[in-house]
Amino acid sequence: MRSEQEIMDLILSVAKSDSRILAAYLKGSRTNPNVPKDLYRDFDLMYVVTETDSFRQDPAWLDLFGPRILTQEQDSEFGYGDRFGLRTNYQQLYSWLLLLEDGNRIDLGVETVEHMQQGCTRNKLFLPLLDKIGCLPKLPPPSDEDFHVKPPTASQFHGCCNEFFWSLCDVAKGIARDELPFAMTTYHAQARPMLEQMLAWYVGCATDFSISCGKSNKFFRNCLPQPLYQRYTQIYCDSDYQHMWQAIRIACSLFHDAAKDVGAQLGFSYPQADEDGFSQYLTFIQRTLCQANSGGPL
Repeated sequence: MRSEQEIMDLILSVAKSDSRILAAYLKGSRTNPNVPKDLYRDFDLMYVVTETDSFRQDPAWLDLFGPRILTQEQDSEFGYGDRFGLRTNYQQLYSWLLLLEDGNRIDLGVETVEHMQQGCTRNKLFLPLLDKIGCLPKLPPPSDEDFHVKPPTASQFHGCCNEFFWSLCDVAKGIARDELPFAMTTYHAQARPMLEQMLAWYVGCATDFSISCGKSNKFFRNCLPQPLYQRYTQIYCDSDYQHMWQAIRIACSLFHDAAKDVGAQLGFSYPQADEDGFSQYLTFIQRTLCQANSGGPL
């Protein structure tokens, strides 16, 4: 595997030798002083260019970074362009994800000076590498401040609580119907994000909203008190319905404790009626399952 310095030298060499490239900057985890350094960090690179069309029309220039074992680009169906609404405006911005044979990964974009100056893809994790024409902005040292947990409004707090319990009603209904894909998808795509949002607010309250929990809350293990994190790990379950019921019970207990704490610290009332309504619906589900002899106790 090529070292960080070898990749950085290559990034600069490509920029210096190509007259279409006017400037280069790094963003993402390699600019973040609060992220642990390891071998798996991507090189999130942006080249500021005279135009994007020639880079898109002849992607052979990407071979300069070394043999690739997997590539995705902004216009790929179902790819990151779809996920983040980026399948447009290619004349101003285009990008590729490059997984190289030696294990390094470069997420590489090209953008026009005009697009860069608009700041559409820029945050405080910004590290200038090269500027041939003096076009890059003068910014403070990189900071992950833009990604710190933000305090909720009362409306957001209550909406999170309501969505958590409402989604779990659909999960319970899916289990009762033996619709595993629906139950599991609803649990992980709707209910779990609400629990994780509440836990992020819990972290924010404990740290005066001064840290980030990381992308997809990947730093929960370090941010949450160990007993709370251990409970959190138990909300993940397999396809056994009894295990799903157990995970739901743990998730509800964890949500209740975290939300009560967040509410108390921020002056928000906990919507106990929402939790009670969900509990009542679970009792109904349990009763009908027992009557049908097609499910176990909650």
